[in-house]
Amino acid sequence: MGDSLKVIIDAANVAHYQKGENSKAKLKNITLAVKALEQGHHDFLIIADASLRHNIDDKDTFVRLVEDGIIDEVPIGNVADHYILDLAYDENAKILSNDKFRDFMSEFPDINSMRIPFSIKDNELILGKTKKPKKVKNLLQNICDEILNELERKRWVVYKGKETTKFTPLNVAKQAILILDQSERDDMSSKIEGIFSKLPMFDKVMEMVDDVETSVPYVIFVLVHPKDYKAAVKDAGNISVTVADRLRLVHKPLIAVRNDLFIKPGYFGLNIVLTDEVEDIPPFNIEIQTNTYDEVFIKKNSRNIASTIAGRLGSWKFPFVSVKPNMILEKPGEFEIYLEKNSKKKKKDKSKDKDKKKK
Repeated sequence: MGDSLKVIIDAANVAHYQKGENSKAKLKNITLAVKALEQGHHDFLIIADASLRHNIDDKDTFVRLVEDGIIDEVPIGNVADHYILDLAYDENAKILSNDKFRDFMSEFPDINSMRIPFSIKDNELILGKTKKPKKVKNLLQNICDEILNELERKRWVVYKGKETTKFTPLNVAKQAILILDQSERDDMSSKIEGIFSKLPMFDKVMEMVDDVETSVPYVIFVLVHPKDYKAAVKDAGNISVTVADRLRLVHKPLIAVRNDLFIKPGYFGLNIVLTDEVEDIPPFNIEIQTNTYDEVFIKKNSRNIASTIAGRLGSWKFPFVSVKPNMILEKPGEFEIYLEKNSKKKKKDKSKDKDKKKK
């Protein structure tokens, strides 16, 4: 079995292994389980259904083991299977049992990774292998959500919208134009409204003033699933031209394509940021502490996490994402987030302070 484990022996299931149709459960099966776990240097606890004492072949010995505290019985009023599962989950323990606990799959979806199957042959209990835990659904999204929440707590404005549209280059351009045009009419952004005049007035100004130049005041972050990244990058130039032509802009908008872990394949989202609000470098670097099981998976996706945060923070560069194991975080899906002030950002802020003092 490898490393030492905490194991709960499902005494009823073990004792009933290979019993005849009219025979009683076998106490010897439990002793064989104890022997196998001791040989593997595993810590174990024997939990028995309260009814087992009435169905065991050596009742006197069984009762004595219960009275001596070697075997624990499920407290009255508890469902034995649920009690064992609950205890195993709380203690991060495995369960020695051939019971698949199907009635409790909805509450404990990863039962197969908690259970050690077994067989008995020639007076020896043979431990089977547990299945690997399933990846926790939406783990990467949960991590990104927590990072964005932490950034908000530190008073950084982040884009958290998850509304998406089917991905085509034309749809990206249409959506960008719609957002900017709507922001003008609804006064959703006073800054953008101050820069973009109504198109008829804009035309008149262009006719009256020779050689007038208008710079593009925003960056369009196109958020896509990693599978659509190359296609979005390939058409970024056409998207930029289309938006500029429709809004009658002299300078084309800048398009920044970002892999985004919230976006489904075939869809996209937009985060449009004013140029003077785009971060040259992210204000924080990110440390993710997690259990040893999820560590490799998160490391493999650390760049996509960084890209997601950069796109939603409105940053040109990605934050540095480090992933470290934490022994306290034992269960799949557990993680903790720590933000560290970007050292480059600190230096930049200090240089600004020096310039101010000179003035």
